[in-house]
Amino acid sequence: MQLLGNELSTQFRRLRTWAMLAALALIPILIGIAIRLVGGSGPGGGPAFLDQITNNGLFVGLAAMTVAIPLFLPLTVSVVAGDAIAGEASHGTLRYLLIAPAGRVRLLVVKYLAAAAFCVAGTLTVVLVGTLVGLVLFPIGPVTLLSGAQVSVGEGLLRLLAIAAYVAVSLLGLTAIGLFFSTLTTVPIGAMAATAILAVTAQIIGSIPQLDALHPWLFTDRWLDFADLLRAPIVWDSFAGNAVLQGAYIAAFGAAAIIRFVTKDVLS
Repeated sequence: MQLLGNELSTQFRRLRTWAMLAALALIPILIGIAIRLVGGSGPGGGPAFLDQITNNGLFVGLAAMTVAIPLFLPLTVSVVAGDAIAGEASHGTLRYLLIAPAGRVRLLVVKYLAAAAFCVAGTLTVVLVGTLVGLVLFPIGPVTLLSGAQVSVGEGLLRLLAIAAYVAVSLLGLTAIGLFFSTLTTVPIGAMAATAILAVTAQIIGSIPQLDALHPWLFTDRWLDFADLLRAPIVWDSFAGNAVLQGAYIAAFGAAAIIRFVTKDVLS
């Protein structure tokens, strides 16, 4: 626990971490200000939920999340996960970490958990800042769900948090991939770029109908399937299916990272 605490402390003391969280926070801020100044879009115009913001500010967080999921969140997660091991190697601190009795597998687990914590921080930043922007700039009221039912503001906020949790889980597979790439090199930018490119490639493949046989196997396939959390009653099938899919990627790439790291000659 001390090793994890130290890693989390290091992670969230870095200027880079706070710069990335600030960049994520800008998404709902820009959306809210733009709609406040220019007005809302028509039904179906722009990202999902964008046309609902002028009626209810709670939709700022939802709209911002749909904007952040395809590129901005994966990019920031790629930076954190890709730097996990390669960053230590590039700074010459990896061998000193391995001198401690923690062991290589434990170090990998700690690095993964720290990167997963950033996934949670990133999604919460988008939702919480979006909610604050909505409260300041737009009226707030009961939330009309996709099923047509209305829920209170309090329940709407809880559903927003559930969606943040869904998206955080969605990014855990990508985090494992980034950690694996990070064990392959001592150049962090290489691992970061490979992880980000793979995330974009998977989404491109997922948008091609001719490759629909591959879609269920892509770690990005369920990233936007949180609609079940906006129904009454909530249907948890998508959440469970997404968790199983990400768990498979965590197991596969986590095992690959362990095999690579425990057999790696660490010279820096």
